[in-house]
Amino acid sequence: MEHDTPYFFCGIGGSGMLPLALIVRARGGAVAGSDRSLDQGRLAPKFEYLKGLGIRLFPQDGSGLTDAAQVLVTSAAVEDSVPDVVAARALGATMLTRPQLLARLFNGAELSIGIAGTSGKSTTTGMLGWILERCGQKPTVMNGAVMRNFVRPDAPFSSALVGSGPAFVAEVDESDGSIAHYIPHVAVVNNIALDHKSMDELRRLFGDFTAKARVAVLNLDNTGTAELAAGLPAGRVKTYSLHDPRADLRAEGIAPAPDGIAFTARDREGGTVPVRLLVPGRHNVANALAALAAAAAAGVSLEDGARALGEFTGVRRRLETVGARAGVTVIDDFAHNPDKIAATLATLHDWPGRLLVMFQPHGFGPLRLMKDEFVACFAENLGPDDVLVMPDPAYFGGTVDRSVTSAHIADGIAVRGRRALALGERAACGDALVEMARPGDRIVVMGARDDTLSLFAEEILARLGQ
Repeated sequence: MEHDTPYFFCGIGGSGMLPLALIVRARGGAVAGSDRSLDQGRLAPKFEYLKGLGIRLFPQDGSGLTDAAQVLVTSAAVEDSVPDVVAARALGATMLTRPQLLARLFNGAELSIGIAGTSGKSTTTGMLGWILERCGQKPTVMNGAVMRNFVRPDAPFSSALVGSGPAFVAEVDESDGSIAHYIPHVAVVNNIALDHKSMDELRRLFGDFTAKARVAVLNLDNTGTAELAAGLPAGRVKTYSLHDPRADLRAEGIAPAPDGIAFTARDREGGTVPVRLLVPGRHNVANALAALAAAAAAGVSLEDGARALGEFTGVRRRLETVGARAGVTVIDDFAHNPDKIAATLATLHDWPGRLLVMFQPHGFGPLRLMKDEFVACFAENLGPDDVLVMPDPAYFGGTVDRSVTSAHIADGIAVRGRRALALGERAACGDALVEMARPGDRIVVMGARDDTLSLFAEEILARLGQ
């Protein structure tokens, strides 16, 4: 990265764009940007934070691009017709996608650690970043979610950390195929499950990713990642498991608690260490094992890693309790594919109480790809008293095939004996949740790619008991 190069981020408020912009700025780059949400008057605190850092913000109308020396950075959601893109092309400015710029930084690091997989990437990235920071390694961390441990009054949107050490830890994404850009020294793949692409394409992408690594950290409890582990030389793979005694690192004596979960980590040599997580769920035990194994590849002992994990407070929108009112708890959660949804519901069902779930699909494309899997997931994981309400999928413009809707999912779930309603407008879902809620219930707001879901959860909390 050239320090005197001006970078312009189109969509700078996005979950993947904002931390990258923060890293570029912290490394001395000149950063400006635009965002559709800014133009619409949404998410003001995030943009005020960016302005406070000295980052200039412009309308997304091309007015911020005035010099051919500027580099336009775009997210996958930005189409060619967006005025910023049109202006950059007219200037002859260089254009990079977010993954292309991130890969340049990542691949140039002395120790690049890529966290991949269908589920658990953000949490595992946060866990590993915290371990390395607490153990004095001063990592750079690029995450797609705000890491609560790094939040400070002057850094409320801490989805990035910039350190002087050799490690660059990054959440890397397979959804758009951009995982192919990264050359990791350590490759972590938590799991492989249907999400944005076919299983054959996912196996190829993750297989190529791990093949480039010096060490691959892989989950033996997932069929896809276990197959990857079987195809790699023994000296280049570290495995983990909640169940499989062949794993290099495994969990024993898992004990859920209302405020987290505890277990014993055992390595292949028979060493054990107690781990007490402040985040709940067996899926977070798996994430913790992945982080401990990756930390070991970076030179951190199991004991030191476990001690740091005991202080890890999670990432935003991962089973995050918004608050409680009138005996009802409101929870904000990023779950958006069948694996994530199943993990969230299983964790919540460890404790009594009806679940009132609002799930906003993260696009018509994923809904069409995973229609049957969504139906099966909710039908199998909702309790007999639980209720699911669904608005229309998130939509941010452009052409899209709308042949599968939320109504198809809700109808399929209802046929299988669980209560599910498609209500179209999100406001109608909010009204239904507030009307149904009674003491002891938990309202769960689920979905991805829409930062306003957190605001929606806060509004629901405020309305309870009125």
